[in-house]
Amino acid sequence: MLARREHSQLELIQKLTGKGFAENDIERLLEEFIELNWQSDQRFAESYSRSRVYKGFGPTRIEYELKQRGVEVNIDTVFDEPPDWQALLSELHTKKYGHQPPKDMKERAKRTRFFQHKGYTNEMIRQLFNQLS
Repeated sequence: MLARREHSQLELIQKLTGKGFAENDIERLLEEFIELNWQSDQRFAESYSRSRVYKGFGPTRIEYELKQRGVEVNIDTVFDEPPDWQALLSELHTKKYGHQPPKDMKERAKRTRFFQHKGYTNEMIRQLFNQLS
């Protein structure tokens, strides 16, 4: 499993439990994997976060998804150099809506919901709309 991509400890536990392995065997195996540096939640968080940033997701959504996978981290500590979230949000806006600001409050609300779903904070979204005006 680890040959294809990084996995969190929780993912490995779930997969191995699903295949019928005993809980104590899984614990010993994971301890060995960590000792040999074959598995690392930190490395998983870095890899997963990079891929999600590349797909246009924001910090809130990425943190939430990591938490679902058993990795409790602050998104700003995952990266050696944190991404410029505001620039990424601006790129996402340009890609989806072009350079045009929302024409009315209904359109602004629709775009806000989209960006919130992608994981950007209200403050980031507000700054984006202020730049567009």
